Amino acid sequence: MSDSDRQQTGDALLIVDVQNDFCAGGALAVPDGDAVIPVLNRWIEAARSAGVPVFASRDWHPPDHMSFRAQGGPWPPHCVQNTPGAAFHPELLLPPDTGVVSKGTEPDVEGYSAFERTGFAGRLWGAGVRRLWIGGLARDYCVRASALGALAEGFDVRIIVPGTRGIAPPINGRDAALDELAAAGATLDERTAPSPPSP
Repeated sequence: MSDSDRQQTGDALLIVDVQNDFCAGGALAVPDGDAVIPVLNRWIEAARSAGVPVFASRDWHPPDHMSFRAQGGPWPPHCVQNTPGAAFHPELLLPPDTGVVSKGTEPDVEGYSAFERTGFAGRLWGAGVRRLWIGGLARDYCVRASALGALAEGFDVRIIVPGTRGIAPPINGRDAALDELAAAGATLDERTAPSPPSP
């Protein structure tokens, strides 16, 4: 395994929306969404060992958010600010110094991407980050949008494929979101655990 496949200085880890409402029993549960948690916990542990910063995005919607069906959107109410459903899943072992990125905080801002009107790109550039490892929920919505946003900002993007799950099932063995991300320039990483830091 080359050094380019290890988390290292200049990297950051982004955990996308592993919140109660997107996991089993939640208002908008992603099929098999809970399965990402042990995978992402291994990546978090490795990031800590390598001195790589960890960020976690979250939907943080007002009660009248545009994505909710009552406002003409496609989704049931979910991840409403300061509700249990908006909390990170309790089994996700986020470090105390995790940088939280709240998105979709305004009624009229969709907020699929962690880069949409959040200032997140500036935080990353200011911290010297050039490469972003991404996992979380849902692969075909907020992971996809966040990865495309990161690419548009000029980051090298690595998708932790086993640490994501999508709402739409693959068709003929192909995952449209992953195909799109690869075509856009993201690297797809199929490992369920990262390589240890270089000695």
